[in-house]
Amino acid sequence: MKSSKAKVLHRAGGKTLIEHVVDTALTLTTPERIFVVVGHQADRVREAASSRGVQFIEQSEQKGTGHALMAGRDALSPLGGLLMVLSGDCPLISSATLGRLISVHRKSEAAATVITTIVDDPTGYGRVLQYGDRVRAIVEQKAATPEQLAIREINSGNYCFQARGFWAHIDEIHPDNPAREYYLTDMIGILNRAGGTVGAMRTGDPEEALGINNKVELAKVDALFRSRKVEELMLAGVTIERPETVTIDAGVSIGMDTVIEPFSRILGATTIGEQCAIGACSIIEDSTLGDRVLVRPFTSITGSQIGDGAQIGPYARLRPGSRIETGAHVGNFVELKNTRLGAGSKANHLAYLGDSDIGQRVNVGAGTITCNYDGKKKHPTKIADGVFVGSNSTLVAPIEIGEGAYLAAGSVITHPVPPDALAIGRSRQLNKDGWARKRR
Repeated sequence: MKSSKAKVLHRAGGKTLIEHVVDTALTLTTPERIFVVVGHQADRVREAASSRGVQFIEQSEQKGTGHALMAGRDALSPLGGLLMVLSGDCPLISSATLGRLISVHRKSEAAATVITTIVDDPTGYGRVLQYGDRVRAIVEQKAATPEQLAIREINSGNYCFQARGFWAHIDEIHPDNPAREYYLTDMIGILNRAGGTVGAMRTGDPEEALGINNKVELAKVDALFRSRKVEELMLAGVTIERPETVTIDAGVSIGMDTVIEPFSRILGATTIGEQCAIGACSIIEDSTLGDRVLVRPFTSITGSQIGDGAQIGPYARLRPGSRIETGAHVGNFVELKNTRLGAGSKANHLAYLGDSDIGQRVNVGAGTITCNYDGKKKHPTKIADGVFVGSNSTLVAPIEIGEGAYLAAGSVITHPVPPDALAIGRSRQLNKDGWARKRR
């Protein structure tokens, strides 16, 4: 991958590769029967998959795919039944295909069944050597002869074994190959020699068998996930303009009659309600939007909640912890962080509102700043319902503004303001007649 990051931690379609494979496995069985073999950057791989409740096996030395199974013998061999082995870098394999693999394997009573497919360019994949309808062997790219390299039927890296027979022969895998690794593919020949039958289940969709070995292949798989997601949403009633330009993660939910404009990015665990409009080039991540929300172009929203009928942007930025209530407006070049803007309130121009609790029907004038940081600690600002904050006001936190109060434009407010009061925090204007003419 030409990367300092473990391959399975690279992302496609909004999730790491290992998350895709684990989530597919979870459609087939319970978390306690799913085991992720970790080695390189084990802690980071555990972190990526641990929320699913699956189990982990430590492969302290990375000596090949067969060795990865050997590392899990103590945990896996007592379970019996069927042993399905999935590749962590093969995220496109579907639960339907894996379900069919189980069915085919059970009906055939084979010792092993491998998913195969035919591709135009098999470079990098193990080649499947067949005799009739039986798989005789799988030869890795590094160990294949020129004749074997010409074979276009490849091993997907996904298998189903009879567990009892697999563990009985696992120690017969030896690192007698150019890479000096224990190849899981050697089990095919081993089981054949032991009198077992090894079958192939060929998938008609070569994309499902795509493994990822470099960032070109990663980009292709990411594009497939993105294409599937926008198609799913459009079939569910979402209008996506120029769908080839948008980026929508797998976990995103969008309601009917919402319109997504070109070059938008909707990421993470984002939920968008019905009849919303998401403006061009906006970025929304890990946020919840109600119904009829208008997000104008070039807006950034992260970790925030937006109520029904609210309007955000253009060029607004909502940082984590922001909550915009029903019908509120956040306008151009307004930034919020850890702030609640109450129902019907407006901050339409050029403001920074941080660590603030702002009530209903509040008007925040252009250029307003809540000074929430004193160099060591963050402090809150509380603005009650119906307050009018004049343009270019500076509110030095911690501070509280009472209900219905007015803050005069250009004021620096350092003390609490009582309800219905007018607060003026600026020096008196002084005009010097003729000063400008004398200066010239």
